Amino acid sequence: MKLTKEGIKSSEWSEKGYSLPQFDFDKVQKATKEAPFWIHFGAGNIFRAFQANVVQGLLNNGVIDRGLVVAEGYDYEIIEKMYKPHDNVGVLVTLKSTGAVEKTVVGSIMESLTADSENESDWTRLLEIFRNPSLQMVTFTITEKGYLLKNAAGIMMPGVEDDFANGPVLPKSYIGKVVTLLHERFVNDELPVAMVSMDNCSHNGDKLFAAVKEFAEEWENRGVCKPGFLSYVTNESKVSFPWTMIDKITPRPDSKVEKILADDGIEQLEPVITSKKTYVAPFVNAEKVQYLVIEDKFPNGRPELEKGGLYFTDRETVDKVEKMKVCTCLNPLHTFLAVSGCILGYTLIADEMKDKDLLRLVKRLGYEEGLPVVVDPGIIKPKTFIDEVVNIRIPNPFMPDTPQRIACDTSQKLSIRFGETIKGYKKRSDLSLDNLKVLPLVFALWLRYLMGINDSGETFELSPDPLLNEVCPVIADIKLGDKIDVHSKIEALLKRSEIFGVDLYEAGLGTKVETYFEKLISGPGAVRKLISEM
Repeated sequence: MKLTKEGIKSSEWSEKGYSLPQFDFDKVQKATKEAPFWIHFGAGNIFRAFQANVVQGLLNNGVIDRGLVVAEGYDYEIIEKMYKPHDNVGVLVTLKSTGAVEKTVVGSIMESLTADSENESDWTRLLEIFRNPSLQMVTFTITEKGYLLKNAAGIMMPGVEDDFANGPVLPKSYIGKVVTLLHERFVNDELPVAMVSMDNCSHNGDKLFAAVKEFAEEWENRGVCKPGFLSYVTNESKVSFPWTMIDKITPRPDSKVEKILADDGIEQLEPVITSKKTYVAPFVNAEKVQYLVIEDKFPNGRPELEKGGLYFTDRETVDKVEKMKVCTCLNPLHTFLAVSGCILGYTLIADEMKDKDLLRLVKRLGYEEGLPVVVDPGIIKPKTFIDEVVNIRIPNPFMPDTPQRIACDTSQKLSIRFGETIKGYKKRSDLSLDNLKVLPLVFALWLRYLMGINDSGETFELSPDPLLNEVCPVIADIKLGDKIDVHSKIEALLKRSEIFGVDLYEAGLGTKVETYFEKLISGPGAVRKLISEM
């Protein structure tokens, strides 16, 4: 069984239970070549598991008649070593919480290109696509870092300064390439288009807009582009930068999944690790649940993508969906499981959901403490969302997510994931902060986690976090079983509203966190004892 355009015509695929493309591939490819409507930057797993599969469903159902173009601007080997050898065809393996799998051959990607200005044929084709009036949307999953023009130290990212100076000619940086292509659209009758970030970060459209705008400003100030370009990119009737909220877990291609496919008889499944350390395979594995909520701002129109399960709404509602997820229904539960899991010796989040103590507290944190002040976006029911998280998504044994990974950068997450709930309670006269039990426990567990000692008294490695050098010294000399003045030790830290979202003492929760922390450090086994008693 060959995973190619011709190979998937074999009857073996359907006999082995694979869902196949149900459209005329040659006809769709020709139409896409002549009049592309959607180009996506970022040829990684989330794109192949989500957007490409949505488009395949729309093609199968006759909702659209053209497929996708994908471009990769960071790691060109993904295209050269994985997409092109398989004619852009891939396998999506949907991993269900029951242990069952669904296998889909995805063939909706009609063209794959390297966004490399030194690759003459690919770059020429990209310019051609961007000056085509048919192009309606340019989407991105290039990670939040992809939009940065400067690093944390304020130093320009590689290629950016050269691109500023040279203008829209043979760009080197990722955003420089994107803005050069957008400039091509500008000089060809100022054609309208939607620039849609689909990366998992807050107000993602603003991050993309800021980067594009800075380029346009620099180019106009330096006189290296056609005058009026800045006005074009800042005119929402010409170029829009919608906000989106995306949610789908797409882990690295798993060896167990590879074996399932190999046992079916699929050839050449071996993954490739590129020179840039990207791990890619001819297949992707992902959970079934998925959400993509998009601000409906498309100056050149769009197809009926809502028929593929995507949500189109206004900016305020996109923001509410994100707050629902990040502040109540998913992310706070993950953080609780992350810090407690590290202390209790877990290495899989899914396994923690088999722990009756942790499961009980996760449910209390979400349903009893979070939902009373949840931001309700209207288009998705928070209760339904959290039901999926607790009963389907987190317990999924196929999702190899670890508490150690989720514990990364916890100091940067506490404010939004828990501070907003505290503020919600403070605004409500009918709710009491005394009802919050698990939420302050999370703060105490984080301090206990920072000791780097598990519940058996053994050391473990803390996950990366930019504030470790500041917060670890606060509890550095505490030993399990110590009788200490907890208040004097941690008071200054608990007052830091930039970490917790509020001054925990002013919020009336500081003393409760102190009490929990004192119990958690009382000796080996104290963490298990406290969570079992709550």
